[in-house]
Amino acid sequence: MKKLYIPIVFLALICLSSCVDIEEHYDFKTDGSCNVIYGFDMGKAVSILTNLMSDSVRSTPQFNIVKDTTLSFYDALPDTSAAKLNAEEIAMAKNSQLSVKMNLKKNVMKMEMSHLAKTPAELEYFLQHISTVSINSPVDLGAPENSKKDKSPSNAFTMQRFVAGQDYYIYEVTPHSFSRIIDKIKFGKFLKKTQSTLAMAKAMLIDMPYKVVMNFAHPVKKVSNPKAILSADRRSVILVTTMDDVIKNPNLMNLKVDF
Repeated sequence: MKKLYIPIVFLALICLSSCVDIEEHYDFKTDGSCNVIYGFDMGKAVSILTNLMSDSVRSTPQFNIVKDTTLSFYDALPDTSAAKLNAEEIAMAKNSQLSVKMNLKKNVMKMEMSHLAKTPAELEYFLQHISTVSINSPVDLGAPENSKKDKSPSNAFTMQRFVAGQDYYIYEVTPHSFSRIIDKIKFGKFLKKTQSTLAMAKAMLIDMPYKVVMNFAHPVKKVSNPKAILSADRRSVILVTTMDDVIKNPNLMNLKVDF
């Protein structure tokens, strides 16, 4: 199978990888399972970069490639990274999907990581460990499905740039509650590492919205965060903020839901 290459211009997007619209979706089912999706939309960054590029760059075949592909997180890992995972991490990686939709000409660059957790314990494990695995494991979304060979470093990127933010949360999930508290020490380290990129985004008037959507099979009894919006039927919770607001007040992202 011919390898699907991500264009070289993607390297420029890495420089603005904090300039993304981030959405987290949680769908809690009656059987205790939960489907979680992390969505990353870099359309704004693409639009800015496109305006800065010359016509010659925009006319290259690489810039005009259109892509829509999905593969498991485990299949995207190089053999050297996969070999370092323990049994629980392997199961988590195999049950996690990575998707990319790209059409730079139309300012489209979207990525998703999804995972189906069968139990509250599995969901908590995923939330607490996916960032660590992602930080330590370069993946290649340009690789064909079901192929773990011949990964090219030039086409790999670190999922840290898209998932590492989850590393500064402490999660606790039970059959009837979901809680996450921001670790301010880890959050401070994250800000220190990304301060230049965040400053660049602010200078370009990119507000970097952050949205959490939680859907429940049963009515919600209590929500801790006053900024969170509870639907009329009490089965959905939506929290919307921006990275700029979170920097000023990290507690905005603390969230506990009893259901």
